[in-house]
Amino acid sequence: MTDAAPTAAGRRREGGVWSLIHAERAALAADLADLTDEQWATPSLCAGLTVREVLAHLTAGASLNSVSWLAGVIRCRFDFDRQVALRLAQQLGARPGDTLDRFRRVVTSTTKPPLPALAMLGETIVHGEDIRRPLGIRRRHPVGVVTRTAEYFRGSDLTVVARGRVGGLRLAADDGPFASGSGPLVSGPTVALIMAMTGRAIYCDDLVGDGVEILRGRCARPR
Repeated sequence: MTDAAPTAAGRRREGGVWSLIHAERAALAADLADLTDEQWATPSLCAGLTVREVLAHLTAGASLNSVSWLAGVIRCRFDFDRQVALRLAQQLGARPGDTLDRFRRVVTSTTKPPLPALAMLGETIVHGEDIRRPLGIRRRHPVGVVTRTAEYFRGSDLTVVARGRVGGLRLAADDGPFASGSGPLVSGPTVALIMAMTGRAIYCDDLVGDGVEILRGRCARPR
């Protein structure tokens, strides 16, 4: 009986994360409802991808369980970039409206590759901002959601190098309780800290402190 309680608690925690993911997906779908074809073709903050392609990537991630992920990796001979590109293409559709419709169908999905649910929350927030920022769309993320996401990324290099990028820096949110590390200060909105620690240099423009230029330089280098 002593082993069952943590497992049940873990399931409850993951269930709580899924409700946050679903809310973030729904907000993103609503933000993109009235885009023009030109806006769909806007370059995102993901190098080489349009906003439409990033949305298709999010759909792919919400459609891919551990078995299908592994099968795809094997089929692509462990070329993970090729696997990502293949899955993205499968979810793009013929027109932007198809891309959005496919994303809407996975808003409440709990399907995921072999990643923790918090990683999926991070992917949703980061890629959502990859889409929104170039389009001039602003979302006021709930403080608790972005705080939880920042806490995940500060300790993880799983899906993207984040922990390694902010080593030796002191991060402090000015809109919530998130704080981490020691060293030169980097301070600003929690979402800007998340985006900068995951390599989006443009968000350093929203940050202040002696450590900002250090972090900007790290964003510019592949990690």
